[in-house]
Amino acid sequence: MKRLALMLLALFALAGGHVLAGAPARPYDAAADARADLRAAFAEARHDHKPVLIFFGANWCPDCRALATALSTGRNAALIRQHFNVVKVDVGNFDRNLDITAHYDDPIRTGIPAAVIVAPDGRLLYATQAGELANARTMSDTGVYRFFEQRLRALKTAR
Repeated sequence: MKRLALMLLALFALAGGHVLAGAPARPYDAAADARADLRAAFAEARHDHKPVLIFFGANWCPDCRALATALSTGRNAALIRQHFNVVKVDVGNFDRNLDITAHYDDPIRTGIPAAVIVAPDGRLLYATQAGELANARTMSDTGVYRFFEQRLRALKTAR
């Protein structure tokens, strides 16, 4: 019994504690058709006039899972839902959907998770270029909120 409890505790620790946090344990769908998901998001963006926020990541990446968890509840989820149409693109082991990352100025070259914000007409508005989210495990929920709030402020200023 003690051995089972220790194994469960070890598995929980390996998962980064996110099993109980309410976010999907595997936020990136390796079987998803990223191009179809993007087409759908841009169709919605043209209708609701919200930019598309594309996250590039993978399920093996603890920072990707941490960011997905931080964005799945509370004011972070509300902020993202209110201002963006979201697509998550699985990059596998940096061997999947690379044509999509290249189209958006290759934001994954300095690590994942990476994010781009694209206008409904397809113009690139913002792309992580220096691994800004690559330390998502150490960012607080407030830090994640501030990051996206600052991006939104910069987008409004640029209009």
